[in-house]
Amino acid sequence: MVTTHNPPDSLDRPEAKTRGGDGRTLRERRRRATSGEGRLGALLVSPTLLVLAVVVLYPTIVALKDSFYGTPGLDPQTGFVRDHDPFVGADNYTAIFGAAGDRFWNAFWNTTFLTVTTVTLETVLGIAMALIMHRALRGRAVVRASILVPWAIPTAVTGLLWRWIFNSDGVANALIGRQILWTTEGFHAKVAVIVADVWKTAPFIGLLVLAGLQVISKEVYEAARMDGAGALRQFWSITLPLVKPALLVAVLFRTLDALRMFDLPYILIGAQKTSVETLSMLAQDQAANVRFGPAAAYAVILFVYVFLIALAFVRLLGADVVPRRHKEVAA
Repeated sequence: MVTTHNPPDSLDRPEAKTRGGDGRTLRERRRRATSGEGRLGALLVSPTLLVLAVVVLYPTIVALKDSFYGTPGLDPQTGFVRDHDPFVGADNYTAIFGAAGDRFWNAFWNTTFLTVTTVTLETVLGIAMALIMHRALRGRAVVRASILVPWAIPTAVTGLLWRWIFNSDGVANALIGRQILWTTEGFHAKVAVIVADVWKTAPFIGLLVLAGLQVISKEVYEAARMDGAGALRQFWSITLPLVKPALLVAVLFRTLDALRMFDLPYILIGAQKTSVETLSMLAQDQAANVRFGPAAAYAVILFVYVFLIALAFVRLLGADVVPRRHKEVAA
């Protein structure tokens, strides 16, 4: 006679496998723990969110509101000077893309050209600087310090320094043996701004890429060398893919910073120079002439431009610096 043994009914029920001593399922306990972590996280980031709301969100809302108001002047109905900014609706934006369209588009393309050119050159030179700083050579500390010094110099000082270099009787003309007026109108003014900006901010990308290089295990390169991979092959197949997250973050930060470029061309070349006038310089010029409504409109347009570039960068290139929480898959 064959004896059969039936397991308890509780083992046939899948939910019993996940129940603890307190009667809650594993999913319930995990959800409970996650909610506690979420409340703690919200509590920890609340001071930062408060600061961002004060220094970022509030000025953005005020700028958006001011962009719908005009400049105080004579009231055509009464003939008296207005004591407040008149509400003009979207007239400031209409004027930017209409009557003032030539100046706006010139500043827009200057901003885009300077951003693309400087960030591209800074990325290439930054990677080269990171590789040099990462090498185990004698005097590496001195080499790292000398590479990072330009980035530590304030932008205003950098602008004055390169203004002296690009002076008519400065070092630049002495080296090339020609008399070029770098700080006047023309394409050479763009070249001067690009050279100065690359000299200053390429070490920033180099520093972030260096941080990515230092976390790569040496065993990976040793295995590649044993497989016959040369230096160039190691760079393209190992170094570049592994430092991609740090490199993308560096390029993203530099792109956003270059889009709002103001102080370097303003000090190096000067104000109201159409060759290097950026959107930030255009907004500052309007504000300096007490035209706060148009200045706010330019600032809002620049904000939207920067936001769209950042969004496209994150979506298309995969530079997602915020880790995504993986969704639980129901059994």
